[in-house]
Formats: sequence, C-alpha cells, structure tokens
Amino acid sequence: MSNVSVFQQGGAPTKRGLSELGKAFASVRTSRRIQTNTNGTFKKLINNEQSGDAVRGELKVIIVGALPKISRVYFDKPYAMGEKTAPPACWSNLGDKPEALVTDKQHTNCADCKNNIKDSAALGKGKACKYQRRISILLEGDPSGDVYQFNIPGKSLFGTGVSNVHPFESYMKYLTSNSLSPDNIVTNIFYDSNADSMELLFTPVRNTTDEEDELVREAMGKPETQAYTKITVFQSDKPISQPVAIEAKEEDLIKKILRREEPEEDGVEEPVKRQNKKVEPSPKIAQNLADVVTAWGGE
Repeated sequence: MSNVSVFQQGGAPTKRGLSELGKAFASVRTSRRIQTNTNGTFKKLINNEQSGDAVRGELKVIIVGALPKISRVYFDKPYAMGEKTAPPACWSNLGDKPEALVTDKQHTNCADCKNNIKDSAALGKGKACKYQRRISILLEGDPSGDVYQFNIPGKSLFGTGVSNVHPFESYMKYLTSNSLSPDNIVTNIFYDSNADSMELLFTPVRNTTDEEDELVREAMGKPETQAYTKITVFQSDKPISQPVAIEAKEEDLIKKILRREEPEEDGVEEPVKRQNKKVEPSPKIAQNLADVVTAWGGE
C-alpha cells in the first residue's frame, strides 16, 4: 500500500475491515465466468479476458448457486456471428414477469407475451423469448475457491437423460430424487457428441471432499454466488458507467454492479423437446446410481 493518505484531510483509517456492503463492491469488480463455445471448448474469462488455455470437451465443477426457476431473455436484434451482442430488450430472472429495470417490457407477464408463442422467433423456428439458466460454480481442483458464472442455454436444459447422464433440469431431478445435492457432488459438464447443435450434458462424478466442502461453505457466503445466477444488464440507452441495481433478496448486500455483462458469444438457444435418443456415456460413467455410490464408497 502507498504512503499517500487515504483520506483527503489526512489521518490513518480505523482498522475496521470491510463491511458486508464493502465486500459486495469488492467482489463484483471482478467478473468471472466460464464461456461455452461452438467448437466444443470451455474458456475461463476474468473481466471478459481469457485466462489460461481453453479446455476441450468436458469440465468438472461443483454447483454452488442457482435460481429456483428458469430465466427468460428476449433479444430484439438477431445474433450475428463475430459481432458484439447488444443487451437484451427484455428479461425475467424467474421466468414470470419482466424485471423492474426493463424499460421495453414486452408484456406484463411472460406466459401471455407474444414472444412466448411458437414460431415467433425471427427465423420462424421456436419462440423469440429464450429460456436460460445461469448458475454459479466452483472448478474442481481450484483451491482458490473463486466462484464463476456458467450460462446454460435452452437446448441444454430440457429433455430426459439416459442412466446418469442428463440435460440440466433432468439432472437436478435425478440428483434430488436420489437424496443428493448439487453442492455436495462434483459434476461433469460435457458436450453432447450426438447433438446436431451445441448441447451440454451433466453427470455426477463423485462426492465432494472435506476440503471441497469447506470451499463450498465459503462460496455460499460470497455475494457473487447469488449475483451470478441473475441476468443483470444495462439498458441500451444508458451509459456504461452508470451502475445498475439488481432485484434480489441480497439487495442489502449488493446495491450496484459497476460493470456491463454481455451474453455468451454463441447466443441463447431455443429449448426444444429432446427426443429419447441414446446417449453413449463415457466408460468411466457408472450405469446406475448404485454403481456410482459404490464407486464413491471405495475411494
């Protein structure tokens, strides 16, 4: 720390440490997310700059944050490959009604919106308003405990799985129906090689260790763990320097986020009903939960 006085009138600051509000501002200044790409890789982005080499094929994580319902997001301008994506015109974190910050609300509720009608998309396929989930994750093998945002597009949300390999919503039901929680499990996220477009699948790998459980507990107390699960963007007619408030139970902790958040570069895809096609699990993936639990117990 420099010798320059912190205060304009001089004097040393009282050693009180950071308050909860101070911690919130300190944490959200650094944006961390994992980007999925159409070439089958995962990239770690810190403040929108790539950190380290891309990881191909699969990524092992611990899920530490998610909203109780699926979000919705509507873009009034079509996505163009290679161009910077404009902020969405309308969005809903819980998929029921537009957020208070939306200035171009498409309807008072999402269910009756014209963009929630089949074939309302610009290209005539699917709905113009897309489903999306944003979750907060820890990376396996990262002792720092840094939390990352991970965006799950609609095509990776719905459908049924085979054995212990599932799209996300089915994966959550699979875990909870077997009395397992996503924050106590290392999850493998990987690209579906049988899909015609970019789709992700999820499968349990093992129980978390005591050391990982401690990182999970710490992550649960970090403001960004909940902030990353929400769609929080600037209005297109506002300057980028203007802070934005977020609607959530954490409003007392996170009043303003001083950054602009862009959608994934591959856009938000339309969810479709997945056909009951056979997914070839990795040989390392057990064929049923009993095998998985047995394997865990032997470690």
